[in-house]
Amino acid sequence: MNNNALAFTALSREYCDTLASASSGSPSRFVGSMLKLLPRIYIAASDLKPSAAMLLEEEDDSWLNPVLDEQAYDDVRASVAVLMGEEDVFLEVFEEDMKYSETPVAASISESLADIYQQLFNFLYTVADSTDDVIDSAILAVRTSFKEFWSQTLLNVLRALNHLWAAGLLPDDSDDEGMD
Repeated sequence: MNNNALAFTALSREYCDTLASASSGSPSRFVGSMLKLLPRIYIAASDLKPSAAMLLEEEDDSWLNPVLDEQAYDDVRASVAVLMGEEDVFLEVFEEDMKYSETPVAASISESLADIYQQLFNFLYTVADSTDDVIDSAILAVRTSFKEFWSQTLLNVLRALNHLWAAGLLPDDSDDEGMD
């Protein structure tokens, strides 16, 4: 695994750990953590490169084990939803349906973060104790899903989280670091 893939893997682990423990923190600390993690994940994911051999093959059967079950996904989503409370919902402007709608399209921070969690959790599970070929396949698969799906989700939820932080819509926890 190259250095960028190692960095991406470490960031993926940190992200998954942060979401898994979301219920034990405060909204401002959680948002502060996400505002620090998400841009780094975006950069690392956009720079992911599988081995030259894998790029030449560009196999369509690159995959990530779908090991995160629906209950685990919903547990993560629900814990973030409870933590975010009424601030969980935001208006989505990059939704395809928005082009044809006169009403705003709502999205949720919790579901967006859980969608990213699912991709990163499956990536981490796939690369754990795997051979170089499986790791290369997983890197190609997560890079492809990043470009096609979750890069936009990451940017949309980052925008919503930034709005909460910049507008001061979260309680100021004097014992939390937040973004300071």
